[in-house]
Amino acid sequence: MYRFLLTPRWWGINVFAALAIPFCLFMGSWQLGRFEARADSHREQQQSAESTARQTAEPLAELLPVTQRTTGRIAEATGTYGTQLLVPERRLDGRDGFYVLTLLRTGDGPTLPVVRGWLPGDADTADAPAPPKGEVTVVGALQAPENRRSEGARAGGLPEGQIGIISAAALVNVVPDDVHNAWITLTEGSDGLRPVPPAVAQNTGLDLKAFQNLGYTGEWFVFAGFVLFMWFRLFRREVETQRDLALGLVPAAAGPATALAPSTGTAPTGEAAPSAGTAGTAVAEEPTETAAPDTSAPADEPALPPPAGTATGRSGGGRPGAEA
Repeated sequence: MYRFLLTPRWWGINVFAALAIPFCLFMGSWQLGRFEARADSHREQQQSAESTARQTAEPLAELLPVTQRTTGRIAEATGTYGTQLLVPERRLDGRDGFYVLTLLRTGDGPTLPVVRGWLPGDADTADAPAPPKGEVTVVGALQAPENRRSEGARAGGLPEGQIGIISAAALVNVVPDDVHNAWITLTEGSDGLRPVPPAVAQNTGLDLKAFQNLGYTGEWFVFAGFVLFMWFRLFRREVETQRDLALGLVPAAAGPATALAPSTGTAPTGEAAPSAGTAGTAVAEEPTETAAPDTSAPADEPALPPPAGTATGRSGGGRPGAEA
């Protein structure tokens, strides 16, 4: 009964199901792993934020290059301040303001962007405090470079002395020095500057994208179940069809049914059907008159007189049949 599984059609169905179900399960598990990783990073970020004050500062060189794990870690660097820039349109606690960004020269290596703090107001008219002179040691949370999708980022169109994105790609066009592809935000402010809280690493935390991963997880598992359901449904229908064939319950062929169908004006096989214009002609045809036998004498024989007492068609005043 199950020999139909070896037909080419069912070979295709079986191969498709055998490949689709594991693929859907793999994709669902991968999306679930992405969600769990974001949940773990969110938990770590919360624990890191609570213990930031208790963290021991680590040398900057040991935390570079910046990754999702090193983002937010407390770094320490020593050098002298150089060029100072303002980062406009940055909000803190619901208020508009700007960052004060100063480049720290760390010896022979690239310079390090340092966000010394935040000030309220407009960066175009503000007067930011000057950085300390001489060699300084800074301690702050390590941050990944920003991009166009970062909150508050602005690309181009700024006056001199301002920058919209904190990254090496943006700073290389403003300052002549090499710049680390990372920056730190000081844990303590000075000169009236409020410290900027560290931002979470991109693609981490329980944001909207994390819950999208969770939704995709459910979709892939539903796809796997749908493929299995459709395979079972096709299999069951095929088994029922094979059982009906074995019991002779399949309807008869179309040929005999057509032969027994009532006539709809079509002539039987072998006979020409009367045309529409001649239908009923045999019924409506009038009988033809039989020609009367010709009793006249041939042209070469003399005509015989009519027998006595036969009326003639003479005209005159006498009565027919009277003697002269």
